[in-house]
Amino acid sequence: MENDKTEFQSEPAPDSSTSGATPETRMLPQLSGIILEELRELTLAELCRACAVRSESIVELVEEGVLAPNGREPHRWRFSGIHMHRATVALRLQRDLGVNLAGAALALQLLDEVEALRARLKVMGGY
Repeated sequence: MENDKTEFQSEPAPDSSTSGATPETRMLPQLSGIILEELRELTLAELCRACAVRSESIVELVEEGVLAPNGREPHRWRFSGIHMHRATVALRLQRDLGVNLAGAALALQLLDEVEALRARLKVMGGY
């Protein structure tokens, strides 16, 4: 299940002022999630909904080489759960840190290399 990606959405906590709950007994927000199997493919529209972005943002990620979907034209593109994870990371880098698209692509490439090196170390018994 290492390749499964999970997206979480939080629901607001119950209002303690109307329920009479003390701060100690307030409920934490409930999490709901969607697990995408690696074999499940997403269309461009589905990926846009999952990432909460317009299609132009995903097209830019494809043009920059961050994502490499199956299919030649955008209406035929199919994305995996790994694509969704990469898109999410790239979009967060852009939104939260102000990294430009080329910088996000470089950061993802470096993260891939770190992951590959960790896997090699694990095989060698050093990590």
